[in-house]
Amino acid sequence: MTDSCATGRRKLLRHLPGLLAIGIVPVHAHDGPASEHAPSAPASRDTLTVVGPWELTGLEPSRGGYMFTRMEVAQTLLDADDQGRLLPALANDWEVSKDGLVWRFFIAQGKLFHDGTPLTAGTVLVSLQRALAAPGVLRLARIRGMTVARGAIVVTLAQPYAPLPYLFTHAGTQVLAPSSYGADGRVLRIIGSGPYKITAISLPQQFDVAFFDGWRGKPPAVRRARYISVSRAETRTLMVQSGQADLAFSLDPPSIRRLLRQPAVQLVAAPLPRTTFLKLNAGHPLLADVRVRRAISLALDRDGIARALLRDADLAATQLFPPAMALWHQGAMAPLRNDPAQARALLRQAGYIPGADGIARRNGQRLALTLTTFVDRPELPLIATAVQEELRQIGIAIKVVVGNSSDIPAGHRSGALEIGLVARNFGNLPDPTATLADDYGDQGGDWGAMGWHSPAIGAALAQLSGGGVAPGSAEAARLRAAIAAELQQGLPVIPVVWYRQTVAVARRVEGVSIDPFERSYRLSAIGWKAGA
Repeated sequence: MTDSCATGRRKLLRHLPGLLAIGIVPVHAHDGPASEHAPSAPASRDTLTVVGPWELTGLEPSRGGYMFTRMEVAQTLLDADDQGRLLPALANDWEVSKDGLVWRFFIAQGKLFHDGTPLTAGTVLVSLQRALAAPGVLRLARIRGMTVARGAIVVTLAQPYAPLPYLFTHAGTQVLAPSSYGADGRVLRIIGSGPYKITAISLPQQFDVAFFDGWRGKPPAVRRARYISVSRAETRTLMVQSGQADLAFSLDPPSIRRLLRQPAVQLVAAPLPRTTFLKLNAGHPLLADVRVRRAISLALDRDGIARALLRDADLAATQLFPPAMALWHQGAMAPLRNDPAQARALLRQAGYIPGADGIARRNGQRLALTLTTFVDRPELPLIATAVQEELRQIGIAIKVVVGNSSDIPAGHRSGALEIGLVARNFGNLPDPTATLADDYGDQGGDWGAMGWHSPAIGAALAQLSGGGVAPGSAEAARLRAAIAAELQQGLPVIPVVWYRQTVAVARRVEGVSIDPFERSYRLSAIGWKAGA
């Protein structure tokens, strides 16, 4: 890239906020009531208020259950530490048969649901059988049946599946009291077993929790808390600045820069196992040729995007798996790079010739595509604008459509999606093997491959999940490296940047930390700062 080109690109990235109106078509993007009418009163002195962009889409655990585990209302069979190692939760121990087909999860004794009823293996089984019947992570394992025997949940598989315990850390498998369900089996109320119980709920924007007196663990300093869905990042920022909120999640870069100058607010940050990438419809006639996909990758100035938009050059994604995924990140692998001249050369090799308007054509057809993204992650529209301009410079016309996150899976399933700019959380499960199998299996996945399949990846994932390869072995490392290399070559998705979660924290609280797997806000570990 020439110096003049680099200078022009830096100027473009510096002025991106003013360019957002160029070529972007807003679709379905709106603020809910909580965003339009944020509370005007300061946060209650005894209530910790959390604001984030995520709406409560319903009570069903498979849809909105993650909010109830984040607020420590509901629990799962198992938990995980910051390194992804399994920890006891509702199950205090577990074991697997020698053939890998029968797992036993022993339920801890003496726990109560928030309605005062005892939590037993039988009541746990009811929730897990519902989770198995619904679309969700348990479908990744070929479960033949679940029963109760001697105080344990017994799970029988059709074939060995080593990541099974990790599936039971997912919020979609949370355990609710029998009184949570109506006569037709639908969830009518959330009655969990965590340290906090729900005291009020207003879908889709807010719910309140209070400490559950029947909790057998250490009583928390925070006895009451509230979650409010606020879709605009700038509104969340103003709320924590003005004392209307104590924790604000998913901040945009301008808000972070502004808060750095605010003495009343502190920032807590941590890298997460999440990558922002372009999801390509490799079955589309314009994207089926790997040379076109590689040209798109070469056009991206990841370092410029990371510096200008995220203010953190370390977040430029040189591969799909970020350093936060220590077992999967490949330090020795050749990195993805930026080379617009080589990108244009690849397009010529694929038969594309620049037209009078600068857009490449082949057989009279312009190389024009639609990129769909969403506002749930405030940085995505900005990144989309940068990608749009960088692809224009190599001869690809991009129309950017900003909608909701649900547009991505809907477009995948209908086949209408051409390019999606998404932020994929590889920490949905502490062991990403199951997530990757869902994303890059035979049919691809909502947040993974589309119109692209690699038998080599399928075979490697099957070996990792089959139980015959120890996770810490050299063979497991070889398989993970092979998967990473195949994705780097085939580019069914094109990494752009990695992710660092930043939380704005009011000065009156202390002990805030970030769960790298985003399973919990860790309310029970937060304290009130003396004298604040």
